[in-house]
Amino acid sequence: MKISVVGCGRWGSLIAWYLNLKEHEVTLYGRSSSEHMKRFIKERKNDLLELPQSINLSTDINCLKDAEVIIISIASQGLRSFMKEILPLGLKNKVFVLCMKGIETGTGKRLSEIAKESLDESCGIAVWLGPGHVQEFFAGIPNCMVIDSEREDVKKLLVDNFSGELIRFYYGTDIIGNEIGAAAKNVIGIAAGILDGLKLSTLKGALMSRGTREIARLITAMGGNELSAYGLCHLGDYEATVFSKYSHNRQFGECIVSGEKYTLLAEGYYTVKALVELAEVHSVELPICTAIYNILYNGADAADELGALFKRSIKQEF
Repeated sequence: MKISVVGCGRWGSLIAWYLNLKEHEVTLYGRSSSEHMKRFIKERKNDLLELPQSINLSTDINCLKDAEVIIISIASQGLRSFMKEILPLGLKNKVFVLCMKGIETGTGKRLSEIAKESLDESCGIAVWLGPGHVQEFFAGIPNCMVIDSEREDVKKLLVDNFSGELIRFYYGTDIIGNEIGAAAKNVIGIAAGILDGLKLSTLKGALMSRGTREIARLITAMGGNELSAYGLCHLGDYEATVFSKYSHNRQFGECIVSGEKYTLLAEGYYTVKALVELAEVHSVELPICTAIYNILYNGADAADELGALFKRSIKQEF
């Protein structure tokens, strides 16, 4: 298949590398001003991986016209502006795959909803979600992920052509739950980092259990299947987010407690704001997400917020 990957950061470059490994014809697109792209053009590598010569590199957005499949891996809050940018290309009969996790702040819209607003009806939209880190995939360590779409033919096309020994793909059956769950796991990652910073890592078991329950409630309220919260998009991604040294969100949470500056992208910072907004719209209690929101946006003390969670009224677990 002819595939263009938009985004030359850690995930975009990994996707290009993986799909080239699957013998697809891959072009990696990045802006000419991008430092990541400048280095790839000069050295064909970043700090995590090296791209083979068989992958095309382009700084011309018109490369999307020739692709059958367009995979987007950029910061979630920048998706709307990017979709407007490619509107003049008049793309039709393409399959767009969003390999990114987030919810738009201010609107509470899922990323597939944002993409759908700007695309021709002939285009299919899918999401590629689940656990894994670039460093581990590049080292040959396998994992399982999920692909979901409102169109069954799009799911089948992608799963059949992308599955391999390195990544086993499952067919998603709930795009609402998968998108919300995937975005929300980054918030749980920040909470895990805060626990690490407070030397309370033993509470991660409770965090995973209760965090999954509150996200399941939100998914149900939004019309999805609560079981998605227990799938690869959310609970299945906890090992890579809550415990891994590679997790940006977990590192970000730990830095909050230590007072260190964190400069890498932690999507959970934006997602928690959108989740709190959605919780209000759908009248759902999200105590853990609300606590993280208070720490990040209201300057609340992390230890005090944790204490407030413990002082909540006692209730049955289920």
